[in-house]
Amino acid sequence: MELLRDYRFGQQQLIEIWGHACAIAVTKAFPLSSLNKKQPTLLVVCGPEQNGSIGLVCARHLRIFEYEPTIFYPKRSSQGLHQDFTVQCEKMDIPFLSYLPTEVQLLNDAYNLVIDAILGPETNNTEVKEPYAGMLVTLKQVKIPIVSVDMPSGWDVDEPAKDGINPEVLISLTAPKKCATKKYELNLPEFPGTECVIEL
Repeated sequence: MELLRDYRFGQQQLIEIWGHACAIAVTKAFPLSSLNKKQPTLLVVCGPEQNGSIGLVCARHLRIFEYEPTIFYPKRSSQGLHQDFTVQCEKMDIPFLSYLPTEVQLLNDAYNLVIDAILGPETNNTEVKEPYAGMLVTLKQVKIPIVSVDMPSGWDVDEPAKDGINPEVLISLTAPKKCATKKYELNLPEFPGTECVIEL
C-alpha cells in the first residue's frame, strides 16, 4: 500500500514490474535449453487477486521469451485491470484451460513446470476454499518443478503450512521495493548492473 500511496506507483505499473521480474526469474532458473520436453511448455495457475494478475503478466512475458505458457484462471476477477491482463494474454494466443486435470500424470506429461500464482500474502490461508483447495491437492502431487510467486500457495505469511505447496523455486517480490530501503533500514542484496532478479 505504501508504494501506491506514498511513492505514487500505480497498481498496473507494479504488477507489470513484478510479472516481468517473475518471468526473468523463471528464465534464469529454467532456461529453454534445460527443459526436458521437446516443447517449452509450462502451466501458469492464477488466483483471483494480485498474485493472479502477476501470473498473467509473467505468462505474457514468458511467451515473448519463446516459452509456451498455458494459463489456468478458474475465477476471473471482475476488476478492469485484471481483465486487461487477461485480454493481453488472449491476444497473444496463450491458451486458457477450462479445468485443471486431477490426473497428475497428465500435468507431468504436458508441462515442464508449473508457476503457482494462486494465493498471495493478501489471502487468508487458514480456510482455503474451492476451487483452490482442490487445486492445491492436485499440485502438491505433481513431479515437475513448481515455481511460486511471492509465497507458496497455502502457506501462512510467517510459517509453512501442511496443506501448502512445496515449490522448487520461490520468487520473492520484496527486493524491488528499494525505495523503502532507507526508511526501514532494509538490508537488501545488491543487484549487479541491470539485473532485476538475483538468486539467493
